[in-house]
Amino acid sequence: MEIKASMVKELRDKSGAPMMDCKVALVEAGGDLDRAHKILRQKGQATAAKRSSKSTSEGAVGAYIHAGGRIGVLVEVNCETDFVARTPDFQSLVKDLAMHIAACEPRAVDRDEVTEAVLNEEREIYRQQAAASGKPPAVVEKIVAGRMEKFYQEFCLLEQPFVRDPNVTVRDVISAVIAKTGENIRVKRFARFVLGQDGAPKGTGHTSR
Repeated sequence: MEIKASMVKELRDKSGAPMMDCKVALVEAGGDLDRAHKILRQKGQATAAKRSSKSTSEGAVGAYIHAGGRIGVLVEVNCETDFVARTPDFQSLVKDLAMHIAACEPRAVDRDEVTEAVLNEEREIYRQQAAASGKPPAVVEKIVAGRMEKFYQEFCLLEQPFVRDPNVTVRDVISAVIAKTGENIRVKRFARFVLGQDGAPKGTGHTSR
């Protein structure tokens, strides 16, 4: 079928992928926009996996202030070269991540950062709740496993639905920029400040990757 320029533009706006990649994906998907979007996401994830071992010593620290100065976010995002760090795509990603953190309150970058103590506490809460309903032990453990997946999606930045498009995760958004720039990109750390909140700012991050 004919791939119209308007279809390519719509997919470009939705995915952020280069125009030519969008056209190729639409051809592969037979003009199905949703399928083409999925193809681009899969290619982005594949590229991210290939680049994951590359060192990321450049990047940028982004800031976002929300709700009339009541919420503030700092986030450090790393890439491989200063050239990519200065590109509009990378800078836009950093801003979007800071805005997302302000809105969605993640507490860790990814699963690796969640302490065993926190995980054990969550599992025990879910286990007691499931057991109280009279479910047999095997079913209780399945319920706990399912709720832990939900916990990760709420707690970990990379697994959260992206605030601008809940159909994709933050990891997907980063993967798309990795595919576009050809460089590895990592969120190293972030901090989320709330006016009047006691204690250290919410947030965490890897000290090295």
